[in-house]
Amino acid sequence: MRPIAPEAPLFYRGLQRVMQWLIEHLTRIEVRGIENIPTTGPFILAPNHLHVFDLPVAFAYCPRQVCVFAANKWRNKLGGWVMKLVTTTIFVARGEADRRALSQALEVLRRGGVMAIAPEGTRSRTGGLLPGKSGVVYLAARSGAPIVPTAMWGQEKVMPAWARLRRAEVHLHFGPPIYLPAEAAQLRAGELDGYTEQLMVTLARMLPAAYRGVYADKVQD
Repeated sequence: MRPIAPEAPLFYRGLQRVMQWLIEHLTRIEVRGIENIPTTGPFILAPNHLHVFDLPVAFAYCPRQVCVFAANKWRNKLGGWVMKLVTTTIFVARGEADRRALSQALEVLRRGGVMAIAPEGTRSRTGGLLPGKSGVVYLAARSGAPIVPTAMWGQEKVMPAWARLRRAEVHLHFGPPIYLPAEAAQLRAGELDGYTEQLMVTLARMLPAAYRGVYADKVQD
């Protein structure tokens, strides 16, 4: 079994164990870079977003308790209820600057917590990276928290593999933390685009070529 979140409530840690057991028996999971997860203090887990299985995989193997963003559409649905049962969930209005949600996320980070936020802002329907949004670097700049780029792939093949009575290969890679310079705290959201680009290119480098999407031409193997 992989490390679990030692500071998390017993229910959270128990569910992590259950999820690890299920994932390791129903898929062929490869996890790398757990040593890149800060053991104390705040950070932002920044994964690419391919499938509804992204959150269970990241939840199972991140050795810190995470708070997640979820679209408002999930607030009164089963998926939203499950997320709230498992961990702190901040519901956010997609397609606009949700200041209330950003303020809540900043408070989590300032208390030393962990936020999990997909920098693309939505799930990719193409299988490749979408253009990054500025939310992750905005929160990192305002809080001083590092960003842990997280590449996941293969989870979108789990259900088709089950239909053929096979186990899909799933990969979860945590990259080294990215620390923004102190001067980034003085920049407006629209002035952080360069840092967003750096984050997305880092994610693209961590992913196989087929998953790099709009950043494919910015990565050389």
